[in-house]
Amino acid sequence: MLNRLNQLTRHFARPLYRPTAPLSAPSLSSRLSLPAMTSAAHAKPIHTAACLIIGDEVLGGKTIDTNSPFLAKFCFSLGIQLKRVEVVPDDEEDIMEAVRRMSERYDFVVTSGGIGPTHDDITYSSIAKAFNLNLKLHQPAFERMKKLSRPHPMQPNFDWETPSPGLTAKLRMVELPFDEKIPAEHQAVFVADDMWVPIAIVNGNVHILPGVPRLFEKLLENLKPSLIPRLSDPEGKGTFRFMFSTPLPESAVAPYLTELAAKVEPKGIKVGSYPRWGKKRNTVTLVGSDLALMESLVKEVEEGVQGQRVSKEDELDPAEPDQVYSQ
Repeated sequence: MLNRLNQLTRHFARPLYRPTAPLSAPSLSSRLSLPAMTSAAHAKPIHTAACLIIGDEVLGGKTIDTNSPFLAKFCFSLGIQLKRVEVVPDDEEDIMEAVRRMSERYDFVVTSGGIGPTHDDITYSSIAKAFNLNLKLHQPAFERMKKLSRPHPMQPNFDWETPSPGLTAKLRMVELPFDEKIPAEHQAVFVADDMWVPIAIVNGNVHILPGVPRLFEKLLENLKPSLIPRLSDPEGKGTFRFMFSTPLPESAVAPYLTELAAKVEPKGIKVGSYPRWGKKRNTVTLVGSDLALMESLVKEVEEGVQGQRVSKEDELDPAEPDQVYSQ
């Protein structure tokens, strides 16, 4: 797995450098103007999201998925409701079923993994098949790949213009699902000038990203400006989480929280309760986008749980050794 991760990192990012000559492809600013990113297939408002993690290595315990937690925080900060996270193997049928279902049910779908140069990197082909599309060489991505990446030192005779197994492997990463009915610029976008890898967009809402965490994170962060105009809250205020530390067990606060939830959840405020095993204090949360309403509830919640609003869960933890208490 480590060798595979290193290989993908080399292909996507490690060899990156700034060429002295300008890129033959248009610059980021000219290619990714806001109107282009928010028109046609990108016009649908975003309320909900889903994440599909693709890879045998995650299911086999060889690597830990950090991309879905990053996406969860990313969505939370923008006020997008991440409704589902799934992990599937490098299996065509599993990928096809999951991506079709997610695309139908959620506004913003992100996939992670399976877009490298090897035989088991089947994400592009599987998603293309899921929506009855063909794969097509994305020429701008190929040109950027040639400009921004260098062949591996162990491939001294590699040539971009000479057919070879190595070139065929690299081309797998720029052969993207293509819908003849949609303008090409709406099917793959470049969000960073120093990266050749595009974000392929299928069926208007499926965004295909690499699984290498630092590449996944950078691409997602750079995609943010194009997402903000499509949010329920276009100012990008996001979602807020208030935490309350209480010395009471969950069973003691349950009646009050039930009443509170019935009152505020219809107004978009979710109430949560989280035991902290082995600690003397538990945590109650309010999550929502109406900051004024949440602020107005602080005193009531503090009284209801006999606790105090905190900025971090362990803020009021006593210094003495912890004991396990009944919840």
